[in-house]
Amino acid sequence: MTRYSIAVCSAFAALCAAAAPFNQKIAAPCAGEVEIACKTPDRWAFAAQAKEIAPGVGELAIRLSAGEPLPPPNFTVSFATDQLGIYRRWTSAASKTGMPPDWACGIDSRLCGGMPLVALIDDADRNRMTLTVSEAKRLLKMKSGLREEDAKVVWEIEFFPEPEASIDNYEVRLRFDARDVFFGEAISGGIEWIGLKAAKVPASAFEPLYSTWYSFHQNLTDRDIEEECALAAKLGMKTLILDDGWQTDDTQRGYAWCGDWEVSKRRFPDMAAHVAKIHALGMKYVLWYAPPFIGIHSKNYGRFKGKYLYFERGDEAAVLDPRFPEVREFLCGVFTKAVTDWDIDGFKIDFVYRFKFKGADPAVAENYAGRDIKSLPEAVDVLMKEIHAAVTALKPDALIEFRQPYAGPGMLQYGNMFRASDCPGDIEQNRCRIANLRLTSGDAAVHSDMLMWNAKDTPQNAARFVLASLFGVVQYSVMLRTLPEDHRKMLAHWIDFSLRHRDALLHGKFRPHAFGHNYPSIVAENAAERIVAVYDGASVARCGEADRDVYVINATQDESVFAEFGGDGEAEIFDTFGAKVGSAPVKGGVGRLAVPQGGYAAVKFHPGRPAALAP
Repeated sequence: MTRYSIAVCSAFAALCAAAAPFNQKIAAPCAGEVEIACKTPDRWAFAAQAKEIAPGVGELAIRLSAGEPLPPPNFTVSFATDQLGIYRRWTSAASKTGMPPDWACGIDSRLCGGMPLVALIDDADRNRMTLTVSEAKRLLKMKSGLREEDAKVVWEIEFFPEPEASIDNYEVRLRFDARDVFFGEAISGGIEWIGLKAAKVPASAFEPLYSTWYSFHQNLTDRDIEEECALAAKLGMKTLILDDGWQTDDTQRGYAWCGDWEVSKRRFPDMAAHVAKIHALGMKYVLWYAPPFIGIHSKNYGRFKGKYLYFERGDEAAVLDPRFPEVREFLCGVFTKAVTDWDIDGFKIDFVYRFKFKGADPAVAENYAGRDIKSLPEAVDVLMKEIHAAVTALKPDALIEFRQPYAGPGMLQYGNMFRASDCPGDIEQNRCRIANLRLTSGDAAVHSDMLMWNAKDTPQNAARFVLASLFGVVQYSVMLRTLPEDHRKMLAHWIDFSLRHRDALLHGKFRPHAFGHNYPSIVAENAAERIVAVYDGASVARCGEADRDVYVINATQDESVFAEFGGDGEAEIFDTFGAKVGSAPVKGGVGRLAVPQGGYAAVKFHPGRPAALAP
């Protein structure tokens, strides 16, 4: 039965003097006493309602009203959680997995950066408290850290910490999930609860692809790309992402020439013909854009003078203000022109997180002149929706990639490929970022950061980069023309493996284990098979019940792995090239299984279904 605890404060707030602070405490299921505070409420009235929405899950709704458009008030919501079996804090951008102190625990969330969700978990990957905020558009400043004085985790969510256009009402909800469940279930549940409709995800978003960034950076030509794609297509890659460099003759990685989005004739003398050649290989063509930037050397730099949010000196580029209708019209036209003129299949849309303020809002001094939308977060949201609508009107199955950190629930509305942020050569970060995105991206395709490694390394070590990314769509960015033949043979095998097992790997039930140790073991499964990868020699492959075929992948640098099986069976052993190198019996329980580095074991169990292992 749903329980309610109500505190309605509108009459009180309306009677207060403009400078009088507002403070209200309310009992919220699963969170305890929650405080709502505002130092300068002005003429804003606050109302709050708390209820239990499911066993172990509470919700707090906060409503503000003013009766006329006013700048929204800066206010906070705070509460405390006893540190009982809580040792870890999960955030979408966390590089540290421990519990931070309350004096160093802040994170930001906005439409194009971070997520309005924080989870506290134990060392058995069980949820202890997951907080989700429905505000997925405007900037939130969120804190959750340990208070030394009383061993409590203190939470604070600050609303409207930066300039925001006037509104006459506002509503936000907070979800407190204290269920004793696998932490990933609480995180996924919070994202789903926010309730934003996700964009359509075409099947091609899950195809392995080739990216030019690490292999070429800005040193590329049409012939280079065509030669690489011929090899990529033979290996099973189905999409090309042409990254930065196509729009400039420069090779210094700067953005001073962004903003015109005209193809470099020296590099690509006939872009349409070049795209057609890639299509003839059976590959889709995705093109890189950085829509916020107008570089100082572009022809459009003067055209948009007075329509910038700020100038980024290090990039030698200004950042457009999407509150101007002509800015949004220009950017939509850039994308649709690429589709109509060159038959482009999709876009890698980069640097969206640069749509923000640096200091004061320049529109305030101009009384918002020329801007049809006063709120910057609203304008970014409208811009993304307009780009998505314009592109998909021309190509309904267009591919649109965003990357961390702008991979939150709001961005799911207009992207279908979400990539781990740049971590060249870092297999651990790639693995962790893919896993975090899998927990928060719903049905969207989660992609690895582009893979690169030293071609002088062994194929077994090179395979570790691939295997770290196997539970996402792998983006390859090594120079295929100069890659040793044994590396290419390894690539061909693992691409084939990823395609044959794609349903389990990318669409099945997904569980990354031991968050506190950066996911040293990951499991994905469907009704037919279970795939278990081990990334640390001291970890155990949790192979579960003997109810389906199991594939145990050795992504460590050892020649064997620890594995726990739910019954007896037989294992066929394969090396990193996919060649069978032996077989071995497996017994129920924990034991060593000889699997070569970069290889795997395919296990079939004897008939019958033994009792399940302990979770």
